[in-house]
Amino acid sequence: MSQVQGRITRDDIEARFRALQGDVTDTVEEQRSRVIQIALGAGLLVLVLAFLAGRRRGRKKTTVVEIRRV
Repeated sequence: MSQVQGRITRDDIEARFRALQGDVTDTVEEQRSRVIQIALGAGLLVLVLAFLAGRRRGRKKTTVVEIRRV
């Protein structure tokens, strides 16, 4: 970090803030797609597990009707 000679002006503060904000924005943009992919994968996994659990439960509780002629 460089030392500022003299008074610190509003323009100095704004320039430093914009540089800091730019760094944060770049980091967020880089991570956004990765987070979205992880969230979609987790959602898909939950959906598949719920389907399989419901299918198993449906098989366990299926009623078998036997018809006999007298």
